[in-house]
Amino acid sequence: MTQFVDWSAALSVGIDEIDAQHQALIDLINQVQDAVAGGLDRERQLDALGRLAEFTKIHFAVEESLMRIFGYPDYERHKAQHEGLIRSMLDLQRRLDMDRAPLDDGLMRHLKHWLLDHILQSDQDYSRFFLAAGALPRHQKLSRATRMWDHLHFCGSKCWS
Repeated sequence: MTQFVDWSAALSVGIDEIDAQHQALIDLINQVQDAVAGGLDRERQLDALGRLAEFTKIHFAVEESLMRIFGYPDYERHKAQHEGLIRSMLDLQRRLDMDRAPLDDGLMRHLKHWLLDHILQSDQDYSRFFLAAGALPRHQKLSRATRMWDHLHFCGSKCWS
């Protein structure tokens, strides 16, 4: 079965922790798409979108922390991009909850293109800066965010109940 969004080497930022989080975001977008394409009820679609929104916030916090640690010069612009997507997702959740309408293909295409464009452009810029500033591409110990995601991914939807 074809995934809505596929991970590829072109999306790698060269830092394992960030790549793992980007892969988790792609997995979550695919879960939302599966809920939409599979005709699941609106509540289950909203649940999948909620998981995506929560992990997106975690991921953005990790990226922004690294930007502050490394003194990334384009931090404010990048943070504003993050804030814009979070606002859009929260507005969408509110609208879907009030309208009682399901998610649609237009929204899914928007999320897909936003994520891929953001990784391929903005995230590539900071990763080059981080690596030039001495960031290690690999760490022996996984971060709390990745360990938490691995646990939640393993136990599935019962973790979110």
